Amino acid sequence: MKRFVYISMLLAVLGSCGGGNSITGELTGVPNRKEWFEPDPYGMVFVPMGSYNMGPNDQDVPFAMTTQSKTVSIDPFWMDATEITNNEYRQFVVWVLDSIARRLLVKAGKEEYKWKVPEGKDLSADGYDPDNPDKCFLNWEQDLSWAEPEQDVADALKELYLTPEERFYRRKEIDTRKLIYEFYWVDLRQAAKKQNRYNYTFTQQGNQVTAEGKYEGKVFKSDGKVEDIKDRSAFIMAGKINIYPDTLVWMADYTYSFNEPYAKSYFWHPAFDTYPVVGINWKQAIAFCIWRTEIMRNWTQREGSAPYQDYRLPTESEWEYAARGGLALSMYPWGGPYTRNYQGCFIANFKNMRGNYGDDGANETIEVSKYSPNEYGLYDMAGNVAEWTSNAFDESAYSFSHDLNPDYTYDALANDPPALKRKVVRGGSWKDIAYYLQTGVKTYEYQDTAKSYIGFRCVRSYMGRDAAEWESERRD
Repeated sequence: MKRFVYISMLLAVLGSCGGGNSITGELTGVPNRKEWFEPDPYGMVFVPMGSYNMGPNDQDVPFAMTTQSKTVSIDPFWMDATEITNNEYRQFVVWVLDSIARRLLVKAGKEEYKWKVPEGKDLSADGYDPDNPDKCFLNWEQDLSWAEPEQDVADALKELYLTPEERFYRRKEIDTRKLIYEFYWVDLRQAAKKQNRYNYTFTQQGNQVTAEGKYEGKVFKSDGKVEDIKDRSAFIMAGKINIYPDTLVWMADYTYSFNEPYAKSYFWHPAFDTYPVVGINWKQAIAFCIWRTEIMRNWTQREGSAPYQDYRLPTESEWEYAARGGLALSMYPWGGPYTRNYQGCFIANFKNMRGNYGDDGANETIEVSKYSPNEYGLYDMAGNVAEWTSNAFDESAYSFSHDLNPDYTYDALANDPPALKRKVVRGGSWKDIAYYLQTGVKTYEYQDTAKSYIGFRCVRSYMGRDAAEWESERRD
């Protein structure tokens, strides 16, 4: 009798919480769920799901034997229509600079730059400590004047500037070495391993069943240390990186070549705002994606809406699928086997013939979206700058990777050998010959290396569109 009463009370509680339809006894799902839809992300285009033959469509010109053709299937996703530009990346740089500056002002006792917690709200579980400048929340609504700050503000921010002996041009110059971004992410790959799961132990004494659980595995942290898994926070990884582009790549990449004007002005001058950002290594690109995710997540929390998927670098298979634009066996993103249009003009920015760089309109990089997009609406998937992908480079990756959303990754440590730091680069650049512009050609660069001819663009996994809807849009 006691058990019957207990079950009846439990069902009543579940019914009151909307867990089922207690009137009809039918399975109807949880009621009053808020309808959700995903708006088109600004600056991104939709790439529908599909399958294609991944790999080269022509002869292996350098006889590298690093790829093979393989039929794979890809889920739908959003992709930036263009590479990330200087001005877009500058938003990241300015945000990091402002956050460091506000933290310094809080340490200097400027309470107006500290976010005031609403009365009665306890955020200690989130790591909030109002008395610790490093663990309090910043007030981003408080204006911060860099042009003519008050003396006490200027004194608090003085460590962000170069010393008079280090300055080259201006009276006050930001020390870009101080632009350190601290970021966090969850390593779901390690959490998914069976040995790292939460293990339950059930014991029964009479009619009583007791459930206990614990973690038994170990987790590899981002710094290479191995720790026992005590709770789910063990899968949170942390990183720190200087996010300012390497502006000296224009000279470092080319011996006996006069590129000083680009080193002095390419990233910060307004004339290059719409040019693709370069001098960004793979780790900096990853940090940018995490930052972009966070500012979007903060916005959805303020609006009270469900979050979207994370921004990230495209996988190699996603990048090639998007570059092909739905055209089967296309050698180039525009579909044809030639690099000129019917008028004889080049249709991408690359190294033409035997070094006539400017025959396509630019000796080096050019503004994004200057050439026509492919069938998906993506610009510069060939030429201008090559692009980082999320995948590690391995000559045999096509052989052992899955045929559904293939993805081979390896998080190399600083002391790993160079061969383990290789990341796949796609698309070719302004300094590459036409072979590297082909959709099926892959090459690599080291994850901690920045180049004047490598940029990146972000993707975001799509949620909720069915096959009939995207097929109708594609036909239209």
